[in-house]
Amino acid sequence: MAQLQELAARLAIPGLPAWTGLLALLILLLVGLAYLLMPFAVFGVKGRLDVVEAQLDEIQAEIRRLALRLSDSPRRMAAEEWIDTPVTRRAEEPPLRSSPPVPPPPAWPESGRGRAEPRLDWPGRGERG
Repeated sequence: MAQLQELAARLAIPGLPAWTGLLALLILLLVGLAYLLMPFAVFGVKGRLDVVEAQLDEIQAEIRRLALRLSDSPRRMAAEEWIDTPVTRRAEEPPLRSSPPVPPPPAWPESGRGRAEPRLDWPGRGERG
């Protein structure tokens, strides 16, 4: 009991009764304990964890559906069971090219005139002298 009175005297806030410092310390300890014991909802993590958990459940369900679909599909042939069919070519076909053919250069008109523009005959222009 003497230690408690000594602690209260040390924590006393000037101008207030001696027990107020001890009460302030007790309140601070309770708030700290509440933050330690409370789940992560205090910091806003619980909502995000719920969303991630729901997404994980959806992914697991999709994996199960894919596994069931693959197990129901017919068995695939092994590499040894494949049979290569012979490729037959006709003699008159040209061999396949590895590059496309080169197009001929563009042909320009041989008339020597460049561009032919239409001539407009505006009214009143020919009347002036």
